[in-house]
Amino acid sequence: MKKWIIPGILFFAVGIIFAGGFSVALDYTNTTEFCTSCHSMKVNLKELEESAHWKSASGVHAGCADCHVPKQFLPKMKAKIFAAKDVWHEILGTINTPEKYEAHRWGMANRVWAKMKATDSRECRSCHSFDHMDFSEQDRLARKKHENAEDKGKTCIDCHKGIAHEEPDEPEEPDEA
Repeated sequence: MKKWIIPGILFFAVGIIFAGGFSVALDYTNTTEFCTSCHSMKVNLKELEESAHWKSASGVHAGCADCHVPKQFLPKMKAKIFAAKDVWHEILGTINTPEKYEAHRWGMANRVWAKMKATDSRECRSCHSFDHMDFSEQDRLARKKHENAEDKGKTCIDCHKGIAHEEPDEPEEPDEA
């Protein structure tokens, strides 16, 4: 029995070190600085910096991870895997220039919108929930739309696709010859 004590302690220590390192790496990859270190994401950063999500009178600020990375562990890991393809395409050169990025933007945006719709805009709702909205403080149109959205079970992304980034133009269908 004693022959397992030292290996057990070592295994436990290695596990603690790995878990700590993994947590630090996750935290680092959730920073806006990390997310926008690729050339292609600088387009998104510029748009975000011009939005109400970046700078507000109250000082509320949202970075990349606030909108694109869930707080719960398993959905977070799924989002990290989903995001890894963007890094891969940056390395491959598929989206490494503003022109190439724009050529693929519609498809990338639609994948993000589909993910947000499938999760009932989970990341949006971590800050914006119907339960905490004061409809009486909203203008008439916003109040009506939010009340209807809540009644109809709509999700944030149904109406707010271009809220933090410019909404891309849908590509024109190629002419059939």
